[in-house]
Amino acid sequence: MSPVAYQAENAKIASWYGGGEKLNKYTASGEIFDPASLTCASWDYRFDTLLRVTNIGNGRSVIVRVNDRGPNKRLGRAIDLTKYAFSKIADIEEGLIATRIEEIK
Repeated sequence: MSPVAYQAENAKIASWYGGGEKLNKYTASGEIFDPASLTCASWDYRFDTLLRVTNIGNGRSVIVRVNDRGPNKRLGRAIDLTKYAFSKIADIEEGLIATRIEEIK
């Protein structure tokens, strides 16, 4: 399998949250939600796990810490990044991007 085909097959869809929609003041871990932090929501990793999230389309990556639960799996998304974290690897207007997610802690 070519590297491009491997990346496409193993891509995880990332979205962002914290742009004014109705949110809880607190994350699932009990922290105050801060859309300007480098954090994320995931069902697949424990709280405080550090993840490197790489945008497959442009190669840019960001390191985030899991402090919340989500996204809605029914929608096929693997991770919700804060608006700030998402903006580090893609234009906010994109909304959804294909990513590679690596646990680093």
